[in-house]
Amino acid sequence: MRQFLVPLGLACSAFFLSAPGHAGVPSVEAAPPAAKQPITDDFDGVTVKDDYRWMEQLSDPKVKAWAEKQNERSQKFLNSLPGRAQLAAQIEKLISSTPPRLALIEVVANKIFGLKVDPAKQQPFLVVANSPDDPASENSVCDPNSIDPSGKTSIDWFVPSPDGKTVALSLSKNGTEDGDLCFFDVETGKQLPDVIKHVQFPTGGGSAAWTKDSAAVFYTRYPRENERPDADRHFYMQVYFHKLGSPESEDTYSIGKEFPKIGEVALQSNATSDYIVATVQNGDGGDYAHFVYGPDKSWRRITKFEDQVKTGVLGFGPTFYAISLQDAPHGKVVKFTLDTPDAKPETVVPAGERVIETIAVTTNRLVVQTLEGGPSGLYSYSLDGSDQKTVALPPVSSVSELAAGEHLVLADVGSYTELAKWFKYDTGTNELAATKLSSEAPVNFADMEVTRDFAVSKDGTKIPLNIVHKKGISLDGSHPTILYGYGGFGLSEIPRVRLTDRAWYDLGGIFVDTCIRGGGEYGEEWHKGGNLTNKQNGFDDFAACAQYLLDHHYTSPGKLGMLGGSNGGLLMGAMITQHPSLMRAVVSEVGVYDSVRDEFWPNGAFLTTEYGSVKDPAQLKALLAYSPYQHVVDGTKYPAILITAGLNDGRVAPWNSFKFTARLQAAAAPGNPILLRVNSFGHGMGSSLDQRVANETDVFSFFAYELGAESGATKQR
Repeated sequence: MRQFLVPLGLACSAFFLSAPGHAGVPSVEAAPPAAKQPITDDFDGVTVKDDYRWMEQLSDPKVKAWAEKQNERSQKFLNSLPGRAQLAAQIEKLISSTPPRLALIEVVANKIFGLKVDPAKQQPFLVVANSPDDPASENSVCDPNSIDPSGKTSIDWFVPSPDGKTVALSLSKNGTEDGDLCFFDVETGKQLPDVIKHVQFPTGGGSAAWTKDSAAVFYTRYPRENERPDADRHFYMQVYFHKLGSPESEDTYSIGKEFPKIGEVALQSNATSDYIVATVQNGDGGDYAHFVYGPDKSWRRITKFEDQVKTGVLGFGPTFYAISLQDAPHGKVVKFTLDTPDAKPETVVPAGERVIETIAVTTNRLVVQTLEGGPSGLYSYSLDGSDQKTVALPPVSSVSELAAGEHLVLADVGSYTELAKWFKYDTGTNELAATKLSSEAPVNFADMEVTRDFAVSKDGTKIPLNIVHKKGISLDGSHPTILYGYGGFGLSEIPRVRLTDRAWYDLGGIFVDTCIRGGGEYGEEWHKGGNLTNKQNGFDDFAACAQYLLDHHYTSPGKLGMLGGSNGGLLMGAMITQHPSLMRAVVSEVGVYDSVRDEFWPNGAFLTTEYGSVKDPAQLKALLAYSPYQHVVDGTKYPAILITAGLNDGRVAPWNSFKFTARLQAAAAPGNPILLRVNSFGHGMGSSLDQRVANETDVFSFFAYELGAESGATKQR
């Protein structure tokens, strides 16, 4: 997903960034040398050479020293960019003036729990309020900033008890997402003595669900020392049972021995149901199975991986509503009656043209959020699927979150020109009403507009792209442009804006959001069309979007930048190696670049259901065909490149960035900087406010300089 900081801010006045090529142009030092120590692998008869395998030993002092020197070199260059200080001040002002807002809301026991993002604090903190219209009732439950003033401790996730009196939450440090389960009293904010280690880790994640009486939790648990070999410590997730107030040594195994090695488990319960649901995904991008724990104190499976039932929500009673893809690639909503074990799931919302993305349930209504190529639709039904109502949303907008309790539905609605705000859905009037959970931002985007169009990919597929720019621009190819993409794991790019984007627009910049295959904007067919052996389709889609911008004179090759992170970092690697002359600059964050080696990193195994495995001949062929690290060509004039990595990244091994950087620096023809910036956090989750500000300043200043923002000139090297 997009790695930019959740923004907040005040309109920045335009300032001048010196034109590339003018006097005083920053110079970049020679890159620290990286020794070549060739190793060859044989993959099904294909020999693959790897000069930098030694960099995979992250604890090796030589690797650490090389990464530190790379980071020093990059920061020296970035800090010397003309106009950087002014841009950093504007970004800090934008962020510091952003109104606090809630995220990841849960409605439990007629209370509203959420993580509060406050620009005055390094980390989001957990709060509770009595009403969406009574901000004065808000109280802090757990504040990581008080626990750890350094800003290095963060909340991974939280689960309020059914009675609303206690919250279970995962706390981790340094962006590792390696979390421990802790418990906090809601009224006093005091931490309870119970602490359970290692319940959360990327990418498998973690979860907990309370019993109906709020006296105990089921929780996910990774293997403890001596239970499995060290190589398996972050796999084989199981579910255990803990009674509040008892020592962990008395916790009991509940289910999970039959789950896949790369199973990712999500648990849920509520105050009125006698059931607990465990949703098990077979790796990132994989299929789902569902298990139910009932009044008889036993688990039973209600779906298998091949049934094509995805995520769902436990109803208020013996029902479970889920999104099924069986004979419905855009999804349909089915209902399981849990107190009738042999009952077949009943279709309550049939499949249609719209992609069913999220569902929420109250005691009398079913609310369905759809995707319509990226923008959202919102619909309300009776619990049996009748009485359909369309809920009016602004054009080209999105619902990024839905939260529901017994009698309350909240929707977080935003667009490319409107900061997301929380609205309350009134079932009587069928309208969304503004709440006081959100405040007006001191920045607006009234001078911006969105042009939504379609590029044509290599195979003729139409690819949506959303072009955000100032009103009335001239299509003369002069605009510095950031083209963003992700395209993986069925995750969708939806309309949204962050206040710090204002800094880019006030520099005359354009921002373009793409909906390439591999995402979920058009359903599972769209996802499958860009994963596994079809991964190249997503790369072709993105290149087509770039060509669209050039053909329609929004920008020119010397003014075009590309941005992506994580899976989007892999996308950037493919653009660098497949289309090096298409763009001027690339920022690639925490990406996968050595596609044939990544699965041998512990967390890379979770990604094989999305990317494929070298153990499968057809998938190996596809991986070798696009793996960026294997396709760097000596003597190529590569664009200006900024690669980022997190030393504590548990989702993507930082050696991906190290090896790709070393290979590029050794191969590239002289002229453009190839930089590696390394931070001490992880993949992005749990990063402190200071770290996110620094990251955003680096990204925008790099693009502004390399693309000649506000200068009308292009760097000549």
